[in-house]
Amino acid sequence: MSTRIHIKGGHLIDPTNDIDAVTDLWIADGKVQSIAKAPDGFTADQTINAEQQIVCPGLIDLSARIREPGQEHKATIASETTAAAKAGITTLVCPPDTQPVIDSPAIVELIHLKAREAGMSHLHMLGALTCNLGGELISEMHSLKEAGVLGMSNANQPVPNSLILGRAFEYAATHDLTVFIRPDDNGLSDNGCVHESALSSRLGLPGIPEAAETVAVARHLELIEQTGVRAHFSQLSTARAANMIARARHDGLKVTADVAIHHLYLTDIDIRDYNSACHLIPPLRSERDRDGLRDALKQGVIDAICSDHQPHDPDAKQAPFPDTEPGMSGLDTLLPLVKRLADEKLLSLSEAIDRVTRLPANILGLDQGHLSVGANADICIFDPDMSWGVSSDTLNSAGHNTPFIGWEMHGRATRTLVNGQLIFSTDHD
Repeated sequence: MSTRIHIKGGHLIDPTNDIDAVTDLWIADGKVQSIAKAPDGFTADQTINAEQQIVCPGLIDLSARIREPGQEHKATIASETTAAAKAGITTLVCPPDTQPVIDSPAIVELIHLKAREAGMSHLHMLGALTCNLGGELISEMHSLKEAGVLGMSNANQPVPNSLILGRAFEYAATHDLTVFIRPDDNGLSDNGCVHESALSSRLGLPGIPEAAETVAVARHLELIEQTGVRAHFSQLSTARAANMIARARHDGLKVTADVAIHHLYLTDIDIRDYNSACHLIPPLRSERDRDGLRDALKQGVIDAICSDHQPHDPDAKQAPFPDTEPGMSGLDTLLPLVKRLADEKLLSLSEAIDRVTRLPANILGLDQGHLSVGANADICIFDPDMSWGVSSDTLNSAGHNTPFIGWEMHGRATRTLVNGQLIFSTDHD
C-alpha cells in the first residue's frame, strides 16, 4: 500500500513552479497531492519534520557509470543506486560503455531488472550510437528506444568517419532521439592524460590540448546543423567550447550542454603532486577555463551540472600517473558542491538546484525535476548547514577515488523519496 506522507515545515525550493518558501507538502499514491494546504480528508501515515531543511525535487545526474554489467569489482547497480539515494539523487543516467556495451535490448532489460531489484534511485540508460561503440556500424536505435533508452551516445569512443557520424545523427533524428556528445578529437588527444600546458611539460606528462575539444565541437555542430538532430554536449571542459555553444545558440541551433561539477572547482594545478585522483578525462583545465565554465553556467549557456561519476577500485589509481585509470567518484559530493555555488554567490540556491533537477529532466525528455501537484514524488530533503568531511568513511559509493578527500562540505541529504516512498532517512520519524 502507498504511504501517505506529510512533509512539514521545510523550505521548499521548486524552480519549475517558482516556489522558494517555507511550506508543507502532502504525498499519496506516489504523487504530490498538495502544497501549502492539506487535501480534504488527508490523514498522514507518516509526518516528516523538515524544519530548517531544504525540500526540493530529487537530483537528476546526467552521467553516472555504475560499472555493472562487466566491472562489478568496482561497483554494482545496487551499491551505486543506494549511494545516489543517500546523496539526494533520485535519477541516474548510465552511459553506454558498460561491458557488454548497451547496444541491444537485452542489455537494457538486464540493467532495468537489476535496478528494480535494488529498489533505490531510478536508473536510465543511453544506448550506443554505433555497434559496440566501434564507430563503424550504426546501432539498432529503434529497438533500443523501444527497450527504454533515453538517448544515444558513443561515450568516450570516437566515430572517425564523418559520413558515418552524419548518418547516425540522421537516424537518431528520425527516431526523435537526443544524441549525447562527449566532444574529443581522438587524434589530437593522442592518449594524453592531462591538460596541455607549461605544467604538463614540467611534469613530463602527455598533454591534451584544448583544441581536442574545440575541433570536435566544431565538427559536431556542423553535422547537427546539417541533420537537424537534437544534441547535447556532455562534460565540457574548456571556456572556448562553451563560447562555441553560445555562438551556435545565437545562430539558432538548438543544442544543450552540461559540465561535470569538478570542472567548476579544480584545475590542472591540482595535479602538481601527481595526484592520480585528479586523472580525469576530459582533463582538469586551466584557471581561465574553470572561470569561463562558471561564467557560461551563470549565463545559462551550460544548462546542467552532472557528477560524471566513475567509481574505481583502489588498484586502479595505484600506478604512475599516466597508467592509472581516469575518472572520479562523484555521487556523494554532487549536492554539497552544487550548494557551494550558491554559497559563493555564483548562482542563487534556486538556480543551482535548477541545474540538477528541471533542466536535466528537460534534456532527457522526462516529466521529472519538479514538484507540481500530480507529479511523481521524487524528493530530496537536505540539511544545508550539515558540515562533514570527505573521507573513505563518509563516502557511500563503492568507489572512494575522489580528489575532494579532505575537503569540508556543507549540506547533506537527510531523507530521499522515490515515487513517494521513503528510501533513505538518517533517522526514524
